[in-house]
Amino acid sequence: MQDKSDVYSFQTVRNENDIFVCIMVKDKDRKCKICKKSYQGRKNKVFCSVACKNYYHKHLRYASFKAAIRINEYLKRNHGILLEQLGKNKTQVKIYRNVLEDKKFRFKYHTHTAINSKGKIFHYVYDLAWMEFSDDELLIVRKR
Repeated sequence: MQDKSDVYSFQTVRNENDIFVCIMVKDKDRKCKICKKSYQGRKNKVFCSVACKNYYHKHLRYASFKAAIRINEYLKRNHGILLEQLGKNKTQVKIYRNVLEDKKFRFKYHTHTAINSKGKIFHYVYDLAWMEFSDDELLIVRKR
């Protein structure tokens, strides 16, 4: 027969005569995502308690917050490097790629891109952008 520790749920199925029948199905042993305790409840339940659910979501928010801070620091640094190369009064300057690489510029991090009428891609960091002329030359421009 049934043991008290077994977890069962009811499932509606169609039998061979096209009649819907409710049967009792043994659930797999479900464990909490945080504390790994067994629990009973809805099929889509993931946590055994509100405390485990809150712990999970709090740490998820914290991890994404830390990632956003780190990415924003990279963007600020890239902006500062571009601003240093461009100067205060110039609107554009042509430089070699290794100048930015030496200053630890991270080409992977930019806020958005734009394509001009000639099909060239501008990578923006806030109001400053760079465009690749060749493998080793870049054009840095200030957005008007």
